[in-house]
Amino acid sequence: MPLFGQASRARHRLARFLTNRLAMNHTHEHIARRRAERRGLSLAIAFTGIILLAEAVGGILTNSLALLADAGHMLTDLLSLAMSFFALAFALRPATKERTYGFHRLEILAALANGVMLILIALYIFYQAYQRLLVPEPVKSIEMLVVATIGLAANGASAFVLGGGESLNIRGAFLHVLSDALSSVGVMVGGVVMLLTGQYLVDPLVSILIAMVILVGAYRLTGEAVNILLEATPKGIDLQEVLEAVQGVEGVRDIHDVHIWSITSGLSAMSAHLLIDDQLTSHSTGIVEGVQRLLAERFGIAHTTLQCECESCGREEIICRLAK
Repeated sequence: MPLFGQASRARHRLARFLTNRLAMNHTHEHIARRRAERRGLSLAIAFTGIILLAEAVGGILTNSLALLADAGHMLTDLLSLAMSFFALAFALRPATKERTYGFHRLEILAALANGVMLILIALYIFYQAYQRLLVPEPVKSIEMLVVATIGLAANGASAFVLGGGESLNIRGAFLHVLSDALSSVGVMVGGVVMLLTGQYLVDPLVSILIAMVILVGAYRLTGEAVNILLEATPKGIDLQEVLEAVQGVEGVRDIHDVHIWSITSGLSAMSAHLLIDDQLTSHSTGIVEGVQRLLAERFGIAHTTLQCECESCGREEIICRLAK
């Protein structure tokens, strides 16, 4: 019996070690991704600043309202990128007694602000395009093409360094850069058509198409940010699949009062009650560790809080209903 007990404790220690390592690996990978994303953001800020100066100077020298308006757009994007950078820097700070989850949600707030700003930018482009449809204005096409080409190259570089980011905050910044690149492409296409045909109505028509693309992306970004703030089930995780998988773990009779949410993009958490047989605490610990390993390996949920019960608490709902 003593040998059996020692072997059992050794197995539990090994299981606990493996579970903790899995959670630590997920956390370390999350932090490493955020640091890489911060480096990408700093490069994107530098590229955006260069484009802003080029378009502002080009707009003044060529008397192009389109370039000056796009320079204003770039200024808004530069401020948004800076906001994303500082939000990401704060998110890497450790948790405190006052903020036990740390500052991760600042990323989501920045993503929400970026989404709202993109919507406002799209509406402003619609308004300006409407004004130009009513009264078309002549544009210096060749000069506009040169500056737009420079802008497209710099925006392409920014999109490249941000394209691998997984967080919602980085995706918001990427959408800003992508909207700038689309603006540059639109300006180039419009410049070529106007240069060949002299039809200045092309400029506002291209702007409307660009605004529609920006609006769709902003709507999706804002919706995902709101879902995280509402602590909705993370995208890509099927609640029913999680329940069936946990119920398949040896020793688990049932699971209820389940909550799955995102602390921030790519960092999921879960709490639940497990119904198990009445047994020694050391045995129930092994069951909990088995469930935690399953959740981390199969669903990427590294932060779990599981409460064991040997009798039903009288609430049969899978999802806990909070008291009003």
